[in-house]
Amino acid sequence: MKTLTLGSLFDGIGGWQLAAVRAGIVPIWSSEIEAFPIEVTKRHFPRTLQFGDVTKLDGARIPPVDIICAGSPCQDLSVAGKRAGLAGERSGLFVQAINIVRQMRRATGGQKPRFFVWENVPGAFSSNHRQDFRAVLEEIGQAEIPMPRSGRWADAGMVRTEAADIAWRVLDAQYWGVPQRRKRIFLVADFATSERCAAKVLFEPASVPRDSTASKGTEDRAPGRSQDSIVYTSQNYSEWRRNEKLTTLRAAGGNYGGGSENLVRQSGRSQRETTKELAISMCRKES
Repeated sequence: MKTLTLGSLFDGIGGWQLAAVRAGIVPIWSSEIEAFPIEVTKRHFPRTLQFGDVTKLDGARIPPVDIICAGSPCQDLSVAGKRAGLAGERSGLFVQAINIVRQMRRATGGQKPRFFVWENVPGAFSSNHRQDFRAVLEEIGQAEIPMPRSGRWADAGMVRTEAADIAWRVLDAQYWGVPQRRKRIFLVADFATSERCAAKVLFEPASVPRDSTASKGTEDRAPGRSQDSIVYTSQNYSEWRRNEKLTTLRAAGGNYGGGSENLVRQSGRSQRETTKELAISMCRKES
């Protein structure tokens, strides 16, 4: 297995880098503007290139990596904020992150990055009358994405477009060893031309305790729209179904402390991982 590489946008104190190192992935560069977090990551990850302000980055001019992670600012999406949405000055930086991904992919002939991992608050589902999350999917997938028939985004789902497979799932950090309730959306996009695995990254951790209660997901298509994009939503993670052109996706539902989050088994016993570690380690396993 080749060694994967990672770039971290909006890096903070290096959470994505720590997850990468623990999964055997090499962090190559990071982007952060705050002085204190930069000093923290310099100490713990001295080999990582520090690129500073994300708005000044050109994806074609920085070292290409296999995975780009972005925990873009959430203040404009959070229910605790003014909810300016993606039009807000801070949360709108998501678009810059996607521009960097596109620039790098053009410069590498579509080879890198293969994965884009985005983390944000669940308020992104409802911001701007639920249109902001749709805009996120459309920016990544480069296709028109229909809203689910329910009019609401589920806590877990998948979109397939010509450009990428995009899967998302809400994870709660309290089930990964963090002593607080902290729900976040984790989204994985796989841009590979074949054998994409975004859904496997989020919904098929290896060797987890299984919930025998299976439920069927629903396939939502907007009437009159083209079939270049399909939205799959489910209120839990037990089973995913799709049409005859696609195979069945299965997810294992674990239970820890009353929650419905998956656990990773190592050496015959369950081990809690941070949510970032789970997403990054599964990208490595499936690449």
